[in-house]
Amino acid sequence: MRGDGVRVLIVGGGVAGLATVVALRDWGATVDVVERAPGPADSGTGIYLTGNATRMLGVLGLWEPVADTAVQIGRQRSANQRGRRLFDIDVAALWHGVGPCVSLPRAQLHRALLAGVGDVPVRWGRQPVALVWEGHRVAVEFDDGSTGRYDLVIGADGVHSTVRRLAFDGRAARSLGQYAYRWLAPRIDAEPVWSVQLGRGRQFLTIPISAEQTYCYYNDGPVADRPGWRDELAAAFTEPAAMMVKALDADDSTLHAGPNQEVVLDFWSRGPVVLIGDAAHATSPNMAQGAAMALEDAVVLATSLAASGSVTEALRGYEARRRPRTNWVLSQTHRRDKATGLPPVLRDTVLRRLGEQMFRSNYGPLFAQP
Repeated sequence: MRGDGVRVLIVGGGVAGLATVVALRDWGATVDVVERAPGPADSGTGIYLTGNATRMLGVLGLWEPVADTAVQIGRQRSANQRGRRLFDIDVAALWHGVGPCVSLPRAQLHRALLAGVGDVPVRWGRQPVALVWEGHRVAVEFDDGSTGRYDLVIGADGVHSTVRRLAFDGRAARSLGQYAYRWLAPRIDAEPVWSVQLGRGRQFLTIPISAEQTYCYYNDGPVADRPGWRDELAAAFTEPAAMMVKALDADDSTLHAGPNQEVVLDFWSRGPVVLIGDAAHATSPNMAQGAAMALEDAVVLATSLAASGSVTEALRGYEARRRPRTNWVLSQTHRRDKATGLPPVLRDTVLRRLGEQMFRSNYGPLFAQP
């Protein structure tokens, strides 16, 4: 069906929401976008995009502006906290024919997506406070007192989704027992390598995201913002851990900290309201699939709307097509978290022998088109 005369509300101005705007631009619908943040992201840390994510950027016509600023990652390296190598992966070869793996500042990806939406306005600092079903439409009240009626409401508003809370019985994200710190530090290695050190129930990750900057990620277990975590990180892991954490002494404005959470739902739509991206199926970040799944969701949802005879049919088709893939990612993140949480001696032995094979099997189904 065509979208002429259809009114769509997209709640969320992040990767999932903006990608959906781009995916729907030729469908013909009238699209409104609201985002609870006060304005476009001009800060943040970094993001790593695997080949299935960059493939979707190509489908959306957004690959070139991302490629112009991104660092192409050729290898992923895993070591233990003493720096002893466990296994390496040639990710350029692994994802050959799908898309390159790249990293970049998250704000730059956001700017590329914003440029792609063209003249579709984003109402910043706004979110729904009530949804009322009126047959095949939804009446939406916003926090500024304004209202609107829509044929389709897309909740693309992340792990702490307002749409999920309002439309899906207040279902909340659940804790994974992981508290993560993310920050930026100077780049010290010219080689474009994604590198992780595995400690006892902890991981320290570095990824170059520009010629000048490194994105750092530290997963510290379930306790929120423990005093002394910086000193413990520097002491427990080999370099560049101490050097990277020392960057926070000079400037901690890039530090972002919070729990890792996941979202598991029995269904993603209720009438003409549907969830996409992290609002529907957030997982542990250990496979770097959050942005990839959001981008794929946007493309598949738009394709389903164009190919179906009604919004209801389209949403059923979208979920049927996407669930096997997002369920795979969920199951693999659980397996990877379990493997890295093994006693270090056993974990290191397993990963030295089977790490490359396990890594390839984790991503194998994602090489196919979504």
